[in-house]
Amino acid sequence: MGDSLDPSPFDRLGRALRPDWSRTPAARRAVAAALVILAAIAAWRGDPRADYAEVVVTVRDLSPGTELTAADVRMEARSVPTVPEGARRDVDAIVGTTLAGPARRGEVLTDVRLLGPRLADSAAGPDARIVPIPLADAALTDLVRPGDVVDVVAAPADGTAEARLVATDGVVVLVSAKETGVGARGGGRVVLVALPAAAAKTVAGIALVQAVTLTLH
Repeated sequence: MGDSLDPSPFDRLGRALRPDWSRTPAARRAVAAALVILAAIAAWRGDPRADYAEVVVTVRDLSPGTELTAADVRMEARSVPTVPEGARRDVDAIVGTTLAGPARRGEVLTDVRLLGPRLADSAAGPDARIVPIPLADAALTDLVRPGDVVDVVAAPADGTAEARLVATDGVVVLVSAKETGVGARGGGRVVLVALPAAAAKTVAGIALVQAVTLTLH
C-alpha cells in the first residue's frame, strides 16, 4: 500500500530525519549489496576457533632425561600456522615417555623431542638406532650435551694396541641423570647416541666388552 493520506506525527518526523539519498532505488541497491558482502565475509571467516589446534605443551622448564608425568604438561590451544610438524595432541600418549633434550616452559612437544624411532631418524637418518654407551671417563659424561656430534672410540682390550675408531658422526640424544653412589664405568651413567643401524649394532657389542669413549666434533 502507498503512504498514508493522513500520516501521524511520528511518520512525518521519520521522513524528515531520513536523508533524501536513502529514498532512491540506487541507494537501496547499494545497501543491499553491502549486506550481501558482509554476509559473504562472515561466511568466509567461519568459526574463529577453527584456526586453533589443541597441542601438548610443557608447564615448566624440564631437563633432558625427564620422565614426563601429567603434572609436567598440559593441553593448550595454539594458532595452526605456529604448530610445528609432529606436535603431540594427547597428554596420555606422552605420559611416561622420556624427554630427549631440555625444554622451556610453554614449549610444544613434538615426536622428535621424545625418545623413540622418530628421534633416531631425525638425528641419524632413516633406519637409525639409539645405543646406550657407558663411557670410560665419568668426567666426559658431564661434558657432553644432547645434540653434540661425536665419534665413538674403543680402547684396546689388552692395553697394547692403539685405540680404534668404531663409529663416526653419531648424535647425542640424551645423557642420563647423575645418580648417588658409586657404580661401574661413568658412575653408572650412560650416553644415548643415535647411529645408523649397522654402526649402532657394532658399538653396542663393543661396549659390552671394552671401554669406550667419545670425541666431540
